[in-house]
Amino acid sequence: MANHTVEKIGGTSMSLFGDVMRNVIIGGREGAELYNRIFIVSAYGGVTNMLLEHKKSGDPGIYARFADRDPAWVDTVETVRGTMLELNASFVDLGLDLEAANAFVNERIDGVKACLSDLLRVASFGHFKPSDYLPATREFLAALGEAHSAFNSALILRANGVNAKFVDLTGWKSPRALPLDDAIKLGFAGMDISSEMPIVTGYAKCDEGVMTTFDRGYSEITFAKTAVLTGAKEGVIHKEFHLSTGDPKLIGEDKVMVIGHTNFDIADQLADMDMEAIHSKASKVMERGGVPIRVKNVSDPENPGTLISKKHVSPTPKIDMICGRSDILAIEVFDSGMVGQCGYDHALLGCLAEYNISYIAKNTNANTITHYIPARAKKAEACIAAIKKRFPDAKVATKSVAIVAVIGSNMKVPGFLYKAAKALADADINILALDQCMRQVNMQFVVSTRDFEQAQIALHEALVENVEE
Repeated sequence: MANHTVEKIGGTSMSLFGDVMRNVIIGGREGAELYNRIFIVSAYGGVTNMLLEHKKSGDPGIYARFADRDPAWVDTVETVRGTMLELNASFVDLGLDLEAANAFVNERIDGVKACLSDLLRVASFGHFKPSDYLPATREFLAALGEAHSAFNSALILRANGVNAKFVDLTGWKSPRALPLDDAIKLGFAGMDISSEMPIVTGYAKCDEGVMTTFDRGYSEITFAKTAVLTGAKEGVIHKEFHLSTGDPKLIGEDKVMVIGHTNFDIADQLADMDMEAIHSKASKVMERGGVPIRVKNVSDPENPGTLISKKHVSPTPKIDMICGRSDILAIEVFDSGMVGQCGYDHALLGCLAEYNISYIAKNTNANTITHYIPARAKKAEACIAAIKKRFPDAKVATKSVAIVAVIGSNMKVPGFLYKAAKALADADINILALDQCMRQVNMQFVVSTRDFEQAQIALHEALVENVEE
């Protein structure tokens, strides 16, 4: 029977490694209690944005500038070097060997800089298209952040009496590229986790390309694969917040409650709402592998947090979370000719698929179909132009909106929809559209972006805070 855990630490928490070490990794443990735990670490907060591009704003990092042949990529490399060395200096009080840490950063940064310069020189001869080398370049750069944080963490922990081992899955200077599963297995070959603590890079080099396959969710894929391949009893994600019934910053820390226990179905709903609980593909790996996930708060280590398991259904009807997205673009197609026309929606979806756009919600009636997509979808404008061309008799309109979701594993009872709609009406919020499947695990209310925050407050008050009234 498995007796170890695989635990992931996110980038924001990694930047506060002193708290992580004291509260999570060491805590009150001594001797053998410290082991049978594998830690997968992300890059320090903001570093991957600097290496690639900012995840939300799109501001260019090394990769984006390099891909655009912007000479400023060289200066950006040096900016990243400076940031990494500053981070190293901030951990000296924790016992970090600054000389060793700086030497590691400088070796990798120098290697990256030389490699990118050589790539540009080779590409200048015209025999290589950007598609031949840019995907590998993105992988190469992403790996740097996790290698930095994992190396430092192992050094710090050894200085504090823990037999930590740096497990570098990034494949630095290695010509081999194995399938992801094999790469992870090789990384743990010969290790005794009952007496060693692996500190593992969230990036793993593999022949399928972990960035190409999973983009910025790659560290959670490494976490999930490691948990399943090593037969962990549980996967634990340490974050700077609890998985709660609502956003504590918006609703109030004194009003939200830790969810406590939910299931993978609900985790999927949260991922669709862009909640950073766990990457949807990572949760699928763990669900199919039979490994439950626990989400804990770094600052509240004694709290068991929220367990995500396969078959859990709340024993009593209740709401797990009120959440939502304000970055939604509604694409409304009105066509009086669609009534009774077979395949109209199929053709419309073909336009979305052509531009690799996944919708979050959808409404239909006799002559109107509305898809709600992420406003930041890269090819949204081209997709809308294609829809207009494909359906010349249709009226195509777009509108920026928000979706507020009421999510729960046990909502199949009369009254939830009524209470939710009444709460919004009482708050003078107009419901532009709503969506609920027959399984009744997610009620989605489309509202004006200006009502996004107030809608969450009103729903939380009615469905969570005043549930006994």
